[in-house]
Amino acid sequence: MASKSTPVISIIGLGYVGLPLAVEFGKKYKTIGFDINQPRIAELRKGHDRTLEVNKSQLESSANLSFTTELAEIEKANIYIVTVPTPIDQYKRPDLTPLLKASETVGKVLKKGDIVIYESTVYPGCTEEDCVPVLEKFSKLKFNKDFFCGYSPERINPGDKVHTVTKILKITSGSTPEIAERVNDLYKSIIVAGTFKADSIKVAEAAKVIENSQRDINIAFVNELSMIFNLLGINTLKVLEAAGTKWNFLPFRPGLVGGHCIGVDPYYLTHKAESYGYHPQVILSGRRINDNMGFFVANQLIKLMSKSKKPLNGSKVLVMGITFKENCPDIRNSRVIDIITELKEFGLEVDVYDPWASAEEVKHEYGITLKKKADKIYDGVMIAVAHDEFKTFKFETVRNENTVMYDIKSVLPSSETAGRL
Repeated sequence: MASKSTPVISIIGLGYVGLPLAVEFGKKYKTIGFDINQPRIAELRKGHDRTLEVNKSQLESSANLSFTTELAEIEKANIYIVTVPTPIDQYKRPDLTPLLKASETVGKVLKKGDIVIYESTVYPGCTEEDCVPVLEKFSKLKFNKDFFCGYSPERINPGDKVHTVTKILKITSGSTPEIAERVNDLYKSIIVAGTFKADSIKVAEAAKVIENSQRDINIAFVNELSMIFNLLGINTLKVLEAAGTKWNFLPFRPGLVGGHCIGVDPYYLTHKAESYGYHPQVILSGRRINDNMGFFVANQLIKLMSKSKKPLNGSKVLVMGITFKENCPDIRNSRVIDIITELKEFGLEVDVYDPWASAEEVKHEYGITLKKKADKIYDGVMIAVAHDEFKTFKFETVRNENTVMYDIKSVLPSSETAGRL
């Protein structure tokens, strides 16, 4: 049976999910933030979060929170919460490497009575079928006898300062009824929006993965509509605004679908389905549409430039924005790179400007040198991300009457652009 002593919590992985959670738990319980990234730990100890999810005063307000890269430090914990990324590989298959490595780390310090809670998005069954055997192997302990598990999927929305971790209702679950109650009570103590105790770990895992799959499919639908309306010469946004006057019409907008959640999570569900012999139709169809949107909009700009009799080879294009969403520095799985790649394939010279992205990270991830400022006239401009800075940007510094403007996110009035989704 799990010990009912005062929680000492260790958060494994201090990214967009782990750090805000650690800060909140650190206000109430002794909390140890663990990450293998030493520069990240050094920055956090100085009160700096490069993801911009928490500020210095928030870090300082978490009086019981400490940071470490040392395994011996987290041995003091009796609750371990794993918040590492769950990406896909180049073949769009789940890459469980970070999750299994984190499980190995926890397994080395796991003690009798401890609880391990996973927050990383996975397919149904992953916690008990993939992670638990690793915990057992490295701890030499028995699941649901010596140690226990829970699953409480993250619902972090990077860059959102309104729907923060404590203001989003939290799904919880546990490997036994007693542990489910313990896990639920733990989260309930910091989540002001409340909790929902799922029937089992598998149910909680499935609930999380379909949240993002549903959103992915809805965006794919409006992306397909935008392609159809483009052929018909109809303004997609005006159609959606008109349809949106019906009370139950869902207000989705076309665009690129990247990031570490919506563009990735559906592949976890389809992978599990295919392992049982079922080939998903709707989910994969939506993924194909969304995965190809970057190439579609790049070709739209190319066509418009060609119609304006601009020579493509050697023409200069400015792409505005490379993060996966607005007002956020996260560049993981950004589909803007698809636009850049396609434009370069046609011989265009592409500059990229993004005031939110880290130049060092963009260079490392994509081999692109960000422009420090955008202040010369281009043959074409692609507004790819709707950062607030772009809504007040002086576009006369990058365009003249001959510049072809394409606006993915409807930042500008339609009268000021040659094309938009």
